[in-house]
Amino acid sequence: MSAAAVDAVNAAPLSGSKEMSLEEPKKMTREDWRKKKELEEQRKLGNAPAEVDEEGKDINPHIPQYISSVPWYIDPSKRPTLKHQRPQPEKQKQYSSSGEWYKRGVKENSITTKYRKGACENCGAMTHKKKDCFERPRRVGAKFTGTNIAPDEHVQPQLMFDYDGKRDRWNGYNPEEHMKIVEEYAKVDLAKRTLKAQKLQEELASGKLVEQANSPKHQWGEEEPNSQTEKDHNSEDEDEDKYADDIDMPGQNFDSKRRITVRNLRIREDIAKYLRNLDPNSAYYDPKTRAMRENPYANAGKNPDEVSYAGDNFVRYTGDTISMAQTQLFAWEAYDKGSEVHLQADPTKLELLYKSFKVKKEDFKEQQKESILEKYGGQEHLDAPPAELLLAQTEDYVEYSRHGTVIKGQERAVACSKYEEDVKIHNHTHIWGSYWKEGRWGYKCCHSFFKYSYCTGEAGKEIANSEECIINDTTGEESVKKPQTLMEVSLIICPELSPGRLTLKFVPELCFCLNITVYFNPPFQMHQEKLKEDKKKKKKKKKKHRKSSSDSDDEEKKHEKLKKVSVN
Repeated sequence: MSAAAVDAVNAAPLSGSKEMSLEEPKKMTREDWRKKKELEEQRKLGNAPAEVDEEGKDINPHIPQYISSVPWYIDPSKRPTLKHQRPQPEKQKQYSSSGEWYKRGVKENSITTKYRKGACENCGAMTHKKKDCFERPRRVGAKFTGTNIAPDEHVQPQLMFDYDGKRDRWNGYNPEEHMKIVEEYAKVDLAKRTLKAQKLQEELASGKLVEQANSPKHQWGEEEPNSQTEKDHNSEDEDEDKYADDIDMPGQNFDSKRRITVRNLRIREDIAKYLRNLDPNSAYYDPKTRAMRENPYANAGKNPDEVSYAGDNFVRYTGDTISMAQTQLFAWEAYDKGSEVHLQADPTKLELLYKSFKVKKEDFKEQQKESILEKYGGQEHLDAPPAELLLAQTEDYVEYSRHGTVIKGQERAVACSKYEEDVKIHNHTHIWGSYWKEGRWGYKCCHSFFKYSYCTGEAGKEIANSEECIINDTTGEESVKKPQTLMEVSLIICPELSPGRLTLKFVPELCFCLNITVYFNPPFQMHQEKLKEDKKKKKKKKKKHRKSSSDSDDEEKKHEKLKKVSVN
């Protein structure tokens, strides 16, 4: 900076009327600069006391010089300080305190009767000017009339809150408003008590309480569940739990109807992994990853399939875990060798590449094997028969008959089914499915086609065969069967029984033999018989009418013939 510039700065006034001359910083000698550096090193090592600012606070010697040094145009005294690095008070924003809030329900001030200087010339209020007045412009303003002066409005303050003040939900809340709710509850409680007292007085006057006290159920502690007293208690509980459902605590839910606390989170009663086996030499538990790879019950002699937890490896080595790990290893090796593949970024490309790699690897092994065999030979050793054929000795025990057939020792293994085998129910001597006919399965012992029917033995076979023979004789076709009613089946088995004599005593026996469900309805049969009788009567009437008409025609013909004869 030139001398003329320094003189211009010195001539400039600072802080109002006060003038302060700024001196140009003097250059340090080489010796002073060396001493200053040595002192800084000693302060950094802790051998010399640290610098102190104007407030008496120590200045950290490790702070760089470009931060700790004060510019000459800010403080010409060159005192050690960090005040210039701290927030300046004139640049700090002024926020409203947490207790400040807008006024609510402001009452109107007392109406003035005299115009005040500086008030609105139109309405006379002190809170605004004439150009800001919202009242209708008067013909003669309040300034000149001095009458009908408007009251002063309340001007709400302009509040500016910080981050916490903007998010304070209870700022501006008046605790006195809560007293209204308390008074409401107190009134409800008082009304309930008065009603309860009135009910007790009425019951005492009517004598109900005395009867309940003298009743044997009340003396033995047994009371009717729907008694009036219990209803009253339930109503009181409902009043108490009126606002219970609105209370929602984290992790719990209060049900006012059942009056219990319902947990909506799982109860952490499952055993921790590290508490399953307290032996320090058992499976290792990693607290950081919360993993226990090995089975904690390995040395206890328990089957891994029977225990509730068999280690994390049981889950890690199931499904496609091993193939996934092999694919990941292949991806890493391929990436190291220059192939741009990634398991998560492009899994399809990696899968196709891995499949082609395995095919090429197998082909390479086969080619290598063939080349070695062509060069050195020895194919006959690879195609050697098994040791049982070479030595003609095995440990298999087989018994043969004189004709060479196998008696014992090489039976064909029977495949096990997932269903229960050789289970005979309801007195059957054969299993279900031992009999088949016309696309239906049944029992061989009684020829029954119903799985859960009782065995009828040879009687069931005879009934089934007789039914088939009769049906075949009547229809003439063995393959076609017409559905028969229960009455027809009963007549086939017992012809001497008429439809009207089919009693309820015979029906269960018939149904038990044929596995038929009977729906016996006598009124319906009687109705059908009446219809048949009516039809017969109508037919008889028609026949009589035809005979009478034919007789009358014959008589007329005879009369005509007689007339002709008499005329002749």
